[in-house]
Amino acid sequence: MNKFITSIKNIFAIEDLRTRILNTLFFIAIYRLGSYVVLPGVDPALLKTGAEGLFGILDTLLGGAFSHASIFALGIMPYISASIVLQLLTIAVPYFQKLQKEGESGRKKINQYTRILTIPIVLAQSVGFIATINAEAIINPGTFFTISTMIIITAGTLFCMWLGEKITDKGIGNGISMIIMIGIVSRLPGAIIGEAAAKGVNKSLIFLLEMVVLFLVVMAVIVLTQAVRRIAVQYAKQVGGTTQLDAQRQFIPLKVNAAGVMPIIFAQSLMFVPAIVASVWQNQSDLATYIGVKFSDYTSWQYNVTFALLIIVFTYFYTAISVNPNQIADDLKRSGGFVPGVKPGRDTSEYIDEILTRITLPGAIALALIAIFPAIALLLGVTRPFSAFYGGTSLIIMVGVVLDTVNQVQSYLLMQHYDGMMKSGKLRGRTAQSISVAS
Repeated sequence: MNKFITSIKNIFAIEDLRTRILNTLFFIAIYRLGSYVVLPGVDPALLKTGAEGLFGILDTLLGGAFSHASIFALGIMPYISASIVLQLLTIAVPYFQKLQKEGESGRKKINQYTRILTIPIVLAQSVGFIATINAEAIINPGTFFTISTMIIITAGTLFCMWLGEKITDKGIGNGISMIIMIGIVSRLPGAIIGEAAAKGVNKSLIFLLEMVVLFLVVMAVIVLTQAVRRIAVQYAKQVGGTTQLDAQRQFIPLKVNAAGVMPIIFAQSLMFVPAIVASVWQNQSDLATYIGVKFSDYTSWQYNVTFALLIIVFTYFYTAISVNPNQIADDLKRSGGFVPGVKPGRDTSEYIDEILTRITLPGAIALALIAIFPAIALLLGVTRPFSAFYGGTSLIIMVGVVLDTVNQVQSYLLMQHYDGMMKSGKLRGRTAQSISVAS
């Protein structure tokens, strides 16, 4: 405990870090305040109390802004959709592939295209959002309400983008990720209080057991997020003028879960297709009725088995498009590096691809188990709001953002010659850890 208090004092002793933390809290407060500003022309007293299905997941990520029909009703999610589209284009379209290889200037152009693409996406999604508002809550429905709401929601999303960029520039952590995490965390206190009230005094031991299980699940997600398979890389001795550089050994860190949370997002979006298609023939076929019922219930074994299989497939797919063994092998060859015992070039690429394939399977299975754990928790008696924090998209995003933020704080402390936040060992980041050895 004394170590933790000392770390907090050290954090606020660094002027730049203190300013960045205060700026982050200020921008977050603005975002949370905007989440409760209801759209003009909507009566908040007549809104639905909650959202279900895909809308429920979206509402959780937005911290209730969706169900509150606020000016930030879609939050930063259209920007995330645009980012995914641009990321896929960098694989399929040569022009975007070229931009990606141009370094910082190329990334700036891709970011600009992402911002531009966000506008039509949020305009299209705002139309769908208006359709979800129950008619009784709209005071004066009509064309003017639709157009004005589309403009306001679009402006709200662009403002959220601006807040995210400001947090990245003036605050601590990744701003876009921070905004999503804050929306999720804002629901946690209410979920815990609701769970405690539901269990009552008679079942206080069960509530404590649920908290212990939640802690263990969080630890498991941290392990999955941080787990890497390090491939040793040797660099030959280099001589430049009168300077001689000894050979160095470094490591390529291949993450066990290189795909992050994206497979769950992709799989979740497809899980609504069977129920929607089955609803067309629901009254004409018993099979369609059966599929519609089972795939509308996310606690059914049919839903969860299909969900888990899709996550495993998408984990391999997203890992394949985000980690390129050929490019890694080419970069090593150009920089004079090689994997000991493996020939440079094609053999190195095949070696990396083989290792990546082997470590992706346990990572994909673990990710699938984490994704379906909220349904298991709900079946075991946990309330619906609290069960959402036992896994799935929410927990993985929370853990990832917190770890990235702690890494940044850790870097500030070490630069100022303070002890890190961890008493022993190091909190592994997303970059390679290298060990230099004399040849």
